[in-house]
Amino acid sequence: MKALVTGGAGFIGSHIADRLLERGYDVRVLDNLQPRVHPKGKPPWIGQDFEFIHGDVRDKETLRRAMRGVELISHQAAYQDYMPDFSTFMSTNVTSTALVFELVVEMRLEVRKVVVASSQATYGEGVYACPEHGAFNAGARALAQLEAGDWEMKCPVCGRDCANLPLEEHMSNPNNAYALSKLFEEMTALRLARLHGIPATALRYSITQGPRQSLYNSYSGVNRIFCLRLLHDEPPIIYEDGLQKRDYVHIDDCVDANMRALFDDRTDFEQYNVGSGRATTVREFADGLTKMVGKDIEPLVPGEFRMGDNRHSVSSIGKLEALGWAPKRNLSDIFRDYLAWLESFGDVANYFREADRMMRKAGTVRSVKLARPIL
Repeated sequence: MKALVTGGAGFIGSHIADRLLERGYDVRVLDNLQPRVHPKGKPPWIGQDFEFIHGDVRDKETLRRAMRGVELISHQAAYQDYMPDFSTFMSTNVTSTALVFELVVEMRLEVRKVVVASSQATYGEGVYACPEHGAFNAGARALAQLEAGDWEMKCPVCGRDCANLPLEEHMSNPNNAYALSKLFEEMTALRLARLHGIPATALRYSITQGPRQSLYNSYSGVNRIFCLRLLHDEPPIIYEDGLQKRDYVHIDDCVDANMRALFDDRTDFEQYNVGSGRATTVREFADGLTKMVGKDIEPLVPGEFRMGDNRHSVSSIGKLEALGWAPKRNLSDIFRDYLAWLESFGDVANYFREADRMMRKAGTVRSVKLARPIL
């Protein structure tokens, strides 16, 4: 039994590869070892137990070699960044997915399942509700509103602040290049899969956190950035006001969801949210992590925001829970496991500085223009 994990040297992909190996599969890993994610080359967790192919998922002949003889395909390879290289999002995340299905058909592969990694980002701002005027699909917040330090989503009719609703799988409203590419990726996968009778599932990940998350990639997430700052006795920097709500899921729960998708035929041709089912503010995240690290450092809220960020993003997980999956780990587990991995990995240099510099240079991080207190 052979399985392919694209992006299998990366954070989520490598954990999926490990789990498939435990299930008795011969696991082939395809990864381009992108320097911004893997500046030191192939990571130590991709050892001799795996067949490793160094290559790009957009190259047809490389992908053909990687797919030969496999019955399971976990397509985790993705381009993620805050930089404005829009075409790379599309070519990596969408074109490679189309190529996977093209080769399944062309090579007449008997594939048991293809699982593609989608994202909570496909929802954009999602759906909000006004107490007076009801629910509405929210668009991106205007730049002028953000520059004024006014963070909450407004009712398009009366202008009052509105509450976010849980993100459900029938919704989509992407607002940036990454989000667009992920929606197009899952549409490509599920529609080509149904057309050609190839079992496939798309998983919309919430913010997945845990061991092996790249220390070098600016897109690796708040856990990596806050940990590195705290370990250098510097305060976590919180964008907006820190009250934005997020959904953080442990890597092990994410891998459990992938196993459900790979081996449960009920998931064929469907997309599922993979999250914690709990809303956590960024401020709560920072406070909990600071306590776990054992530091007495207050976070810094300098009145800055990041272009393209959503105000609130919390997914409903009922659809996948109905099939027997459920998250088993909490935020403390995320903190503990990531910090333990950092200690074992031994590399805690201040990589956050270069990522911050690049985002500011690109205009991704901006400051509030109007003089008003930041609470």
